[in-house]
Amino acid sequence: MKTIRQLSARRAGGSAKAQAGGAAARLGWLDALRGVAALVVALHHFDVLKLLPDRLAAFIWWHGDLGLYGVMLFFLVSGYIIPASLERRGDVRAFWLGRFFRLWPPVIVGIVVALAIIPKGDGSVALFATGHNYVAVAANATMLQDFMGVWNGLGVMWTLSYEMAFYYMVTALFAIGQHRRSGPIAVAFAAVALIFGTSIASHTMTVDAASTHNLVWGVVLIVLFAFACVLSGRANLTRIGAITLGVLAFVLMYNNSRAPMFETLMIFATMFAGTVIYRAERGQIDRMQAVLCCGFVIAAGVAIGFFFNHSGMENNTWTAGPRAWVGSYLGAWISFGIGFALRKRRFPKPLTWLGGISFSLYLLHVPVLHTLHHLLDVPKVPPTTGGKLIWTAEYLAVIMLVSWVMYKLVELPVQKLGRRASKAVERRWPSGDPLTAPVAAAAATGAVARPEEPVPAEVGAGGPGQRVG
Repeated sequence: MKTIRQLSARRAGGSAKAQAGGAAARLGWLDALRGVAALVVALHHFDVLKLLPDRLAAFIWWHGDLGLYGVMLFFLVSGYIIPASLERRGDVRAFWLGRFFRLWPPVIVGIVVALAIIPKGDGSVALFATGHNYVAVAANATMLQDFMGVWNGLGVMWTLSYEMAFYYMVTALFAIGQHRRSGPIAVAFAAVALIFGTSIASHTMTVDAASTHNLVWGVVLIVLFAFACVLSGRANLTRIGAITLGVLAFVLMYNNSRAPMFETLMIFATMFAGTVIYRAERGQIDRMQAVLCCGFVIAAGVAIGFFFNHSGMENNTWTAGPRAWVGSYLGAWISFGIGFALRKRRFPKPLTWLGGISFSLYLLHVPVLHTLHHLLDVPKVPPTTGGKLIWTAEYLAVIMLVSWVMYKLVELPVQKLGRRASKAVERRWPSGDPLTAPVAAAAATGAVARPEEPVPAEVGAGGPGQRVG
């Protein structure tokens, strides 16, 4: 009997290791894509094209934008995994506690580090440079600052506003049991962008300092109320809070976007299209529906580039023109498609490691770059080929080292703390009905991840971006 028990234990252990290995392989493609997106954005802000031969640099400049490519690739990853994370948990409160510890501590530490290292007069950290410090801090604390006419604390934080608005919408849809309607929502966003383009005005709610201040403090009060409801653990209050967050996100996005409306709408169309792919993979929706929805979003994204991204509008999307938009957008989809096709294979460890540190890399690469320029007195483009290679290697080595340190000392510990905090909150204030009914119904039809197909809770934290101001 003892021998039988030992053999059973070994088999169980081997099975667990096999499942863990399979899970690592399945999640590796997402980490690899995140790593690629973050690295491309870091090289974009490094002005890597200026280190290439003129003809090659000009071709890439006119036919693709590295920043837009990184943005759309990362938003696809977030769209794929964030709803999965919420539905896997089946608890809105637990999801948001996890998001809080995943996002806010690294952002706070990133701003502190940036303020400590950047040279005097550098503008890459604008949190205390607006003359309205309390308003700037309050707006950035909500991570909706880009929809309120407030400078981003770190220039690259503009993408976090889109991530946050997406989280709000996904939470609201989950709370009312409509979370499977990702396809129609993606198509609707893309269709509105395609039809209206630039005819929908941006920044209609903030026209001066007074209107900005009023909007910021109003949003802060709404967010505090909504999260008080969401964190209560009571189903009715959670639903009220989630719906409030979703409506707030939509109103701000639709009425006060800093980016052109066609770009804003296509970002959300792209994220919800990423969710469509996840749902088709899990058998929650018909695959033909997913193909048609994603095909329409891709076609709309290409058409929008030719329709609207010209005649000066390209200056607002930070691209060179229609071809640059189209090339970047298609490139992001192609990269995501390749990663998805290879999702059951193991990816090289350097790529998955890069994905692990991608959020820290994203937050810190601009302040580190500006600091290195100041300390090493390096010209924007070194005059010799050897100098270019040495400068590029130095930059990459330093940002990866700094990002790895922040990942090990900040990200991992606070994520563990977040899991403990979530368990402690649940023990102290148990959820009477944490909106698990939609998940239970989905599980009955195979709509949630099976035990042997775990879904990561912490993949997709923030989006790389191309804007520095």
